[in-house]
Amino acid sequence: MIDIKELIILSLDQLKGSLVRTALTMLGIVIGIASVITIISLGEGSTKSIVDQISTFGTNVITISPGQARRGPGDGGGTFDTLTKADSRAILTLSNIEAVSAIVSGQSTLVNGSQSVSSSVTGVEGTYALIQSLKFSQGDFFADSQIDNLARIVILNNDLVTELLGESASVVGEKIRLNGKTFKIVGVIEGGSSVLVPFSTAQKILFGHDYLNSISVRVIDNSLMEQTSTDIENLLLSRHQISNADNADFNLRNPLEMINTVSSMTGTLTTVLSGIAAISLLVGGIGIMNIMLVTVTERTRDIGLLKAIGAKAKDILAQFLIESLVLTLAGGLIGVILGATLTYFASSAMSIPFIISFKSVFLAVAVSASVGILFGWYPAKKASILNPIDALRYE
Repeated sequence: MIDIKELIILSLDQLKGSLVRTALTMLGIVIGIASVITIISLGEGSTKSIVDQISTFGTNVITISPGQARRGPGDGGGTFDTLTKADSRAILTLSNIEAVSAIVSGQSTLVNGSQSVSSSVTGVEGTYALIQSLKFSQGDFFADSQIDNLARIVILNNDLVTELLGESASVVGEKIRLNGKTFKIVGVIEGGSSVLVPFSTAQKILFGHDYLNSISVRVIDNSLMEQTSTDIENLLLSRHQISNADNADFNLRNPLEMINTVSSMTGTLTTVLSGIAAISLLVGGIGIMNIMLVTVTERTRDIGLLKAIGAKAKDILAQFLIESLVLTLAGGLIGVILGATLTYFASSAMSIPFIISFKSVFLAVAVSASVGILFGWYPAKKASILNPIDALRYE
């Protein structure tokens, strides 16, 4: 009966006998495994980073924006005034809708004393805080009465507060100027849009137009996103008297569809790059086969001696296969460690989540074992069928 433990010890002794050759033989496996792990892990980290950014806007929030109604030559790029407040009110009557906010936006210059900042200003309705799940570090959101009365009030995000007013303990009640008009700060939010003002104030005082730049819709549940998107599209097509959806003068952005698209694209790219990196595994496997063939030649007399004292062909086969497996698995282990290290530093440099893909680690172990068996089989088989007499005579 073959003693696997003894064969492993014997294989390690043989490999330690020529460390430089062993290290060079494992190099292809190490590089291949490390590359595959790094690429797959960075791909998953990048996907998570993008998905997290999309999710900050809410995975059950649909954004409707005006699109180009015509795409023919000389049409000037289409129109962007196709959405109205009446459209947003009509959407609110649909099923599965939790909240709707009409949105107008534009660029404004914010001034506080000698400090001046150019920023996008967004006019929103009272439901916007719920739709976007806004988090306040100071103050609160607009009251409906303030929106109806064209109140000149503003909400800033933390970064803009620091840039415009410095590290002030409390800025609620402070006044700044937007496009030369005085506005009072009523709240500070964490992240999100830089500047929020009441919808009516933005539309009638700051920008002076009746059309919307977008409509934000919060759906009751993620599972209803697809159906609700279809309902909204059909409603707006009917309201805008458009019979062919290809000619729609609006666009719907569903975050779940965006997430699926991003995941699919990054997954495809990661697979392609991993396939390229895996070529080094093939090169490493061929290197292992060559070295094992050389090893068989060098140890021909030893093989003859083992057979002369009773070793069977399967014992010789097992010994050389185990040597090949030990070689590749050791290379795989070093590759996993190297891949994890490279992923950590690359993730830090790219500011993406550090993720070690268990799929890639499993793949590393499986590929290492497969390479060891596949490319070690022929040399091992060649060694096992040597004639003991010829092997003992070999010089």
